Amino acid sequence: MNKKALLKLEDGKKVELAILEGKCGPSALDIKDLYKNTGLFTYDPGFVSTAACSSSITFIDGEEGKLLHRGYEISQLIEHDFLSVVYLLLYGNLPTEQQYKGFVSQVQTLFKQVPKEIKHIIQAFPTNSHPMPILMACFSCLAASYHAQHGNNIADLSFGIAAIAQVPVIIAMIYNHISEQEFAEVSDELSYSRSFLKMISARSDATSVEALDKIFILHADHEQNASTAAVRLSGSTNANLFACITAGITALWGPAHGGANEAVIGMLEEIKHLGNIGQFIEKVKDGEFKLMGFGHRVYKNYDPRASELKKVCTKVLNDLGTHDNHLFEVAMELEKIALSDEYFIERKLYPNVDFYSGIILRAMGIPTNMFTPIFALARTTGWVAQWYEMKNSKENKIWRPRQLYIEN
Repeated sequence: MNKKALLKLEDGKKVELAILEGKCGPSALDIKDLYKNTGLFTYDPGFVSTAACSSSITFIDGEEGKLLHRGYEISQLIEHDFLSVVYLLLYGNLPTEQQYKGFVSQVQTLFKQVPKEIKHIIQAFPTNSHPMPILMACFSCLAASYHAQHGNNIADLSFGIAAIAQVPVIIAMIYNHISEQEFAEVSDELSYSRSFLKMISARSDATSVEALDKIFILHADHEQNASTAAVRLSGSTNANLFACITAGITALWGPAHGGANEAVIGMLEEIKHLGNIGQFIEKVKDGEFKLMGFGHRVYKNYDPRASELKKVCTKVLNDLGTHDNHLFEVAMELEKIALSDEYFIERKLYPNVDFYSGIILRAMGIPTNMFTPIFALARTTGWVAQWYEMKNSKENKIWRPRQLYIEN
């Protein structure tokens, strides 16, 4: 039996709204005909209570602290390698051994097919540029090339796989440029994560490769977040895939989204030493400072990605050591306080994925300004999967939010 809600208006008019039930999570009131039937909009700043689409890719239960990809718990998927999870997000199932080999071969082939124009675009930027706007420019170039060859026609999934395969090469090239190094040789004989690590650093130890692979998995997709919404919104206008990924990169750069892991390191550097933590915490409680890397818009429990990255963080710090020991001492003390202080417990300000990812990448010797591009590298998979799902949905229409007009 279909459930319905009854909306009673002051003028006595009654409107029935269908209640849509998903596989799991909250149900949704179907309000698509509300304006037509009542002349009323709904008002929901930040879309905190609005489902803008239906999706079968990722599910978050913020109250319970759960994250599922295609029905699999993130704790299950973290035991796989990144390309297996990429395959899952794109095709809906984990690959068989034969499917995995074929997919890896396809990705490795595409690794070396970055258009030559990308190199010139990267070199046009000053070496002191932040890598994110360079990455935007590179995907704008890909968008132009894609549009010239195919217009705005819906392409098959191979174009999305090309984006996933080439983004690590592009980001490595950006890193080489801003580090004033020669462009690294692209290897298609190594694993996805090891290849990227080899292009941006001399290290390829098992601990670093495994840590990077898990960071990629944990950042691959996260439901309808700001950057994914930007990709879907842009895609709803029939803009091509690479143009929409550019929109995603733009949204991700903000410190309230993908730039948060950079902000974590900035916060730790500002605190500097263990002796300064007490004063810093008091200023956080007084509202003078924000505790970066703690709490989450969706999770009202421990971020399940943070639970997994905490294990990775411990292993990385134990295996690699670091020359910035004081920063990591500060980080671990902040974590201890947040998990024991009633102020943070009451407000559910648990360490999130940005807190641990920033610490791990710093321990691996990766510069802070590369943290968000690495996030973009991983999230490209989610953007591609979400874009194709949207383009193939019968419900797809141009996104056009409305407003409540007020006087100055």
